[in-house]
Amino acid sequence: MRKRTLGFVALGAAASLLLSACGGGGSDDGGSATGATFNQGATEVVNPSDKTGGTLRYAIAADFDSTDPGDTYYGFSWNFSRYYARTLLSFKPAPGQESTELTTDLATGMPTPNEDFTEWTIQIQEGLKYEDGTEITAQDIEYAIARSNYNGGELPNGPRYFQAHLDQENFNVYEVDNPLETLTAIETPDDHTLVFHLKDSFSEFPYVLAQSQTAPVPMEADKGALYKLDVLSSGPYKFDGEYEPGVKLDLVRNEHWDAETDPIRPALPDKVTVEIGVAQEEIDQRLVNGDIDVDLTGTGVGPAMAGTLLTDESVQNNLDNPFTGALRYVNIHTPIIEDVSCRQAIMYAADRDSLHRAWGGETGGDIATNLLPPTLPGANPDSNLYPSEDNKGDLDAARTKLEECGEPDGFSTTIAVREGRPEDVATAESLQQSLKRVGIELDIQSFPAEDFFAQYAGSQDYVRENEIGLSVSGWSPDWATGYGFASKITDGDAIQATGNYNTSELDDPEINALWDEALATEDPTERAEIYEQIDTLVMEQAAILPVVFDRSLYYRSDELTNVYHTSAYAMYDFMALGVDRG
Repeated sequence: MRKRTLGFVALGAAASLLLSACGGGGSDDGGSATGATFNQGATEVVNPSDKTGGTLRYAIAADFDSTDPGDTYYGFSWNFSRYYARTLLSFKPAPGQESTELTTDLATGMPTPNEDFTEWTIQIQEGLKYEDGTEITAQDIEYAIARSNYNGGELPNGPRYFQAHLDQENFNVYEVDNPLETLTAIETPDDHTLVFHLKDSFSEFPYVLAQSQTAPVPMEADKGALYKLDVLSSGPYKFDGEYEPGVKLDLVRNEHWDAETDPIRPALPDKVTVEIGVAQEEIDQRLVNGDIDVDLTGTGVGPAMAGTLLTDESVQNNLDNPFTGALRYVNIHTPIIEDVSCRQAIMYAADRDSLHRAWGGETGGDIATNLLPPTLPGANPDSNLYPSEDNKGDLDAARTKLEECGEPDGFSTTIAVREGRPEDVATAESLQQSLKRVGIELDIQSFPAEDFFAQYAGSQDYVRENEIGLSVSGWSPDWATGYGFASKITDGDAIQATGNYNTSELDDPEINALWDEALATEDPTERAEIYEQIDTLVMEQAAILPVVFDRSLYYRSDELTNVYHTSAYAMYDFMALGVDRG
């Protein structure tokens, strides 16, 4: 058990920026009592305060995919891990679209490229320390990147941007004597400098440096898959005892964190707690009752509570309903439903109006008929290759496609959903009913959310052995470009044996070539044109059935301070939050 460290921590740069954005200092009143309005947190900071202390209480129905910053890809895990894991760069702590701008975290400034964007150099601050008082070095960041991208599948979650773009032969950090000597694509000429060597030009590479895989890990502290139980903190909080999967995670202050070096985290609470395995309906009720402060999943209240809150005039000023920047969709697994005409039959038969209502109607988002969310360059939300009257589905076109693929009477398959995600289940049930109209039968199967991509829908072997034809998913941008949004779910190079997020296993040569072309294109306008082409081709291949461009309905209590929605993580900015129970 680690010693619990309490007491006041200086606010530093993050709090100063936050209060500046709010237009002032702390407030004696909370939430709606200060004049907050419906959906104000979508674009403004609600209930600004510099008050420290107290316990910020989270709860979640499922669990983290991992608390290891090098082994996670869920948006809420990235958002939350920043409490104890600092990264080279980060996103600006500000409401809405402003949050998609890059800023520094561990780094002293933005990375500098060579002329063709194949080499990037960045420096980190001197004197930064872990929770045990030892200094953070560039070599620790190099090792963190190595273990998260080159591990022989021991850490299956998380993106593989570094593995895809570094000029590096594949290897396994746990099978070589000296991983840092083996990883030649990253140089550390001194303890505070990193030089990245890429295979090809990559003008958007700085965004990769904001990902949690750049959180430092000393080689001697690494315990592989067990590291998640007791991560060595580089941030303002550290684990209070070990993380207990399925049960809890408690964080307390890290006395070696220096607020003056941190532009991201005001670190207002004294303690942060997470209850794991709480039913969604109970979480929603406890939020409203004031027994917890935040739903860790970050997707808002469930359908039942949403209906209750939206009809209760007394709580309207405590609600936010922003566009999250995410797409909710159904993967159509190409290894199982191989014929494109069969996949197109699903696209035509889908009742988009019913799917929209399953996701909550207008408060759940807008009907999506293309891949890229409308806020991204290259998006064309008016594109619809599978139109139908009143969005009810074109059953004649669906039957024609079934005849083309040799299944005139339809076929049967399985659709996978995540446990503890009621909207996912409702989406599957809606699609089940609409596809039944043309003879396509769906068997709905639920799987643990924390292992959904590592062991089930994202496992090639499991999908094939169990003939999983579809899966319900959601995706928000790793960063706010077409590449940052869609490459990991549509590029054939992103397909992995486990921890696979290109769950459709789309591996189309024309699409793959366009992703490569985008990487080498410096002009953002030209890149956007390429992204629009990719969007159209993905829809033609019918590998993804878009459902909604997501809105979430959040309840924020009057005790929660510094509340705003960040587009960078498609939920509230956890780092800004504090509590004022006085």
